[in-house]
Amino acid sequence: MKISARNVIKGTVVSVDKGSTTAHVKIEISPGQVITASITNEAVDSLKLVAGGPAYAVVKASDVMIAVD
Repeated sequence: MKISARNVIKGTVVSVDKGSTTAHVKIEISPGQVITASITNEAVDSLKLVAGGPAYAVVKASDVMIAVD
């Protein structure tokens, strides 16, 4: 795989929850650390994402927001 994004994090799919058009995919990148992505159901099927399978979280952001309480 070649990609221009610099933030590519390998992990394991822990769940795929499909809705009517989009799915929430949770990827554990280290014990207790989970990244959640919303992608289309079509993308889930095309990538053959299933719980327990390997996947990469690719983060491409032009803005980063920070907040405090």
